Amino acid sequence: MAHTKLDTVTKVFTEDDGSEIIAVDEVSIDIDDGEFLVLVGPSGCGKSTTLRMIAGLESITSGTISLDDRVINNIPAKDRDIAMVFQSYALYPHMTVRENMSFGLEESTDMGDDEIRTRVEETAEMMGIERLLERKPGELSGGQQQRVALGRSIVRDPAVFLMDEPLSNLDAKLRSSMRTELQRIQDELGVTTVYVTHDQTEAMTMGDRIAILDGGVLQQVATPLECYHRPENQFVAGFIGDPSMNFFDMRLEGERLAGEGFEYPLSSDITGKLDDSPVVLGIRPEDIELIDGTGGDHEYAAEVLVVEPMGNENNVHLRIGDTRFIATVNGMRRITEGETVTIRLPEKAIHVFDRETGEALHNRRLDEELAEPPV
Repeated sequence: MAHTKLDTVTKVFTEDDGSEIIAVDEVSIDIDDGEFLVLVGPSGCGKSTTLRMIAGLESITSGTISLDDRVINNIPAKDRDIAMVFQSYALYPHMTVRENMSFGLEESTDMGDDEIRTRVEETAEMMGIERLLERKPGELSGGQQQRVALGRSIVRDPAVFLMDEPLSNLDAKLRSSMRTELQRIQDELGVTTVYVTHDQTEAMTMGDRIAILDGGVLQQVATPLECYHRPENQFVAGFIGDPSMNFFDMRLEGERLAGEGFEYPLSSDITGKLDDSPVVLGIRPEDIELIDGTGGDHEYAAEVLVVEPMGNENNVHLRIGDTRFIATVNGMRRITEGETVTIRLPEKAIHVFDRETGEALHNRRLDEELAEPPV
C-alpha cells in the first residue's frame, strides 16, 4: 500500500505542426493509503493520460508524482511497484492462465518456482478462476479474461493498482456483478487503487472518492454523495446523475428569479448569496414533485411531452412555455403524453450557479440540515 500524491501534474502533447495540446492541466490529488479513487469524466478529459503518467507509461511535462513521499517522475515503470489493468486485458494469447499470471513475477522478482506457483494458485482461488489455470485466453469468456487480468496484477502484491476502464468490454449484467467483485477484492486487499471510467454509475458506486475531470482540468475531488449533492460547479452538477440535472437560465429580480416562462421566489438566505449577475437555477429530476392542485409559490402547470417508463419509475419530459426539463416520478403514477400536470420545485432541493463561471453559488439543503437541533 502507498500514499500517492499528484502535485500540479501537467501533460502537454506537441503536434506535428508544432502546436501544443494540454491534455492534463496542473492536476493535484492526494490519494490516501488504501483508498479507492475513481477518475471520471467525458472522453478526452485526460483521465487515462493521468493514469498512464502515474504508471510511468507517459512522461510528465511538469509537476510531480510521489509514492510515500518518494518522487517517481523519472523512475521506470517496471520499478514503480505499480500494477495496471488495461481496458483490453492485454493477456498473452499463446500462454495459459497460469503462465500469464506467473510471467510478471518470473521477470521482475527473484521468487522461486514453488513460491510463484503458490501465489498464483492462491490468487486464482480468490478470483474464482482456479479451474481455468491451464486454459489459454482464447478459451475464456470476457468476464473470465477480465478476472485473469486482475489476478495477474494481484499476484504482484503492488503498492498501487491502476485500472483503465477494465469493465467496459463486458455486458451490462456482468459489469454490475464485477463492480461488486472489484469492491470486495479491493477492500480485502486494502491496496491503494486508482480506477478510470467514463461511467458515472461505476464512479458513484465504487469510489471512496471521485475526481472529476473536464478538458484536462480537475473540477472536484470528493465523496460520490458530496459531488452529487454539493457540486462545486455546473459541469459537475450536470455530469453526475442520470438523467442529469435540469438547468434554467435566470436572473435575480428582487426576491425572485425570473426566467423564460416562469418566475421562482427565493428566501432571503439564498438571495443574500446572489448579485445582479445572470445565474442558472438547477434541480435534479427526482426532486421535482408531481402534485394535485396548484397555487403555491413553487408550483407550476406543465405540459407532458414524453413519458419514458423505466419500471419502478418514469422519466417524464415536461414543458413550461418554451422551457423543457425532465422529472423522475414513481412508476405507478399513470401519466399520459399531452396532459397538463402540476409540479412543485421545492426550494430545499435547488442549486444556483453563476451563469458565466459555472461556480456553485448555492447548493441544496440536505435532510440533516433541515432537522431541528437536539434539545
